[in-house]
Amino acid sequence: MFITETQIRVRYAETDQMNVVYYGNYAQYFEVARAESIRNLGFTYKQMEAAGVMMPVVEMQTKFLRPAHYDDLLTIKTILRELPEDHRILFEHEVYNQEKKLLTLGKVILYFVKIGSFEKTRMPESLRTLLQRFFPLKS
Repeated sequence: MFITETQIRVRYAETDQMNVVYYGNYAQYFEVARAESIRNLGFTYKQMEAAGVMMPVVEMQTKFLRPAHYDDLLTIKTILRELPEDHRILFEHEVYNQEKKLLTLGKVILYFVKIGSFEKTRMPESLRTLLQRFFPLKS
């Protein structure tokens, strides 16, 4: 299992009239956390695109348990429970506030596709190599 944590401070512009983070901003929070988790491996989305592969989001689920507010320091835990074997990758996200209270749960499914044709493809081998150490072989 591969787990990382990314921190984001809620900006005023991300809140609504109720002083609550607008629900649509969670897609961006999850994206930042995913990109940073891959960067922590020593790989970037930019490198993936240079290798001819993109990762469009095909499904996203979000469950809101508690609100986040302006100036909260959020910790977004990004979890990859399984090493992808085909074109699909599932990231799970948990959002906590500075009091370590769980605020939001998310699941995001992305596909690996070839740039230009959008044909499904596998994860770039260089990224797979970096991730494999977190997924010991099953006996």
